Amino acid sequence: YMKERKGKKGVKRVNRSKLQDMIADLRDDELPHMPSGSMIQSRPIPSRLADHDSSRAEEAEPLTFPSGTGKSFIMGPDDVLESVLGLGDLADLTVANDADFSYDLPANKDAFRKTWNPKYTLRSHFDGVRALAFHPVEPVLVTASEDHTLKLWNLQKTVPAKKSTSLDVEPIYTFRAHIGSVLSLAVSSNGEQCFSGGIDATIRCWNMPSPSVDPYDTYDPSVILSTLTAHTDAVWGLSFSGIKNRLLSCSADGTIRLWNPADKSPCLSTYNVERENGIPTSIDFVGADPAHIVGSFNNGNTVIYDMETSQSLVMLASQVDAVSPLANQINRVVSHPTLPVTITAHEDRHIKFFDNKTGKLIHAMVAHLDAVTSLAVDPNGIYLMSGSHDCSIRLWNLDSKTCVQEITAHRKKCDESIYDVAFHPSKAYIACAGADALAKVFV
Repeated sequence: YMKERKGKKGVKRVNRSKLQDMIADLRDDELPHMPSGSMIQSRPIPSRLADHDSSRAEEAEPLTFPSGTGKSFIMGPDDVLESVLGLGDLADLTVANDADFSYDLPANKDAFRKTWNPKYTLRSHFDGVRALAFHPVEPVLVTASEDHTLKLWNLQKTVPAKKSTSLDVEPIYTFRAHIGSVLSLAVSSNGEQCFSGGIDATIRCWNMPSPSVDPYDTYDPSVILSTLTAHTDAVWGLSFSGIKNRLLSCSADGTIRLWNPADKSPCLSTYNVERENGIPTSIDFVGADPAHIVGSFNNGNTVIYDMETSQSLVMLASQVDAVSPLANQINRVVSHPTLPVTITAHEDRHIKFFDNKTGKLIHAMVAHLDAVTSLAVDPNGIYLMSGSHDCSIRLWNLDSKTCVQEITAHRKKCDESIYDVAFHPSKAYIACAGADALAKVFV
């Protein structure tokens, strides 16, 4: 431009008012047929449906429910209300957004993230990651693997990943004591201990190293706290309750056991001794009633027990398929943190919701394309997260039972994919663990 101007020193610029007149003339001549209101064309909302067939959106946009205060349910801009669901045929449905939302929404905005995005990849295990659990307050988590070890990770100690926006995390500590695969995991409510169950039938109690531990420090024998031995077969599930500091375990030997890990004789009681309900696959403390626990079984039974008397109180009625007994298996049971509701994940791709008081089924849905392996409820009780061997994790709105996001997270290995999912108890993190030896954390 400067070169052009050099050769044309005598040429005057067109003055600004003349330019504006020319533009006005053009407008009058060329656009007489345009109505005044149509100059600004808004992008049609259903255009996502047109895009949908050519490239299927991997993450569904969340359904939004305006609460009484007029704010949208998932704290986003108001135009989110116009959005449609990107979930196959469900995209053709129109959503009426005028119903008031019935849950008490907490002030904590972190609970209302529109979408979760991958941030950290945890690479260091040599075999499938069976379980993971977050520290109650720190950005720290523990993973348990089929490679016989557990690893401690600090999400603030990262290295940039190759060819990717996500960050790789190096483990800061490796727990070694189990002989064989580590299958289950629980972290104490204060974050000072963790507990792991293995295929070797033992439960190991560990003192959690500091989040700032140096990975190259010398071996510290005080990390191994104690070993709980009473089960005679693989320990498939663990759950910890901060009320009285109790630990629950379930094993392939058919029993569910309640422990006080600090006691000299730690095993307090044993349930399902005669295998009357089958082999337990998962257990949890009942959130709405601290005196009760719930266990799920390989034959499709789910039972609520009284902790004091060890008696079964309620059998949650699930329809059982007599033709293929393997399809009846429940892979995971979780209790809602505040409501008397039990949620189960099934081998036959279903998620089911039960009323703890009556034992009746509230709702059942086909939730995945393959077996549902894992469940987690967020600390506020608004969302459910499920993981499946179809390689996806899905987030569900618990009130409307609709899927608000789907994330493809892991690769298959021997027809298995996701083994565990978890919400951080106090920070905006979710995580999943897979058969591909990776754990992933989303923010």
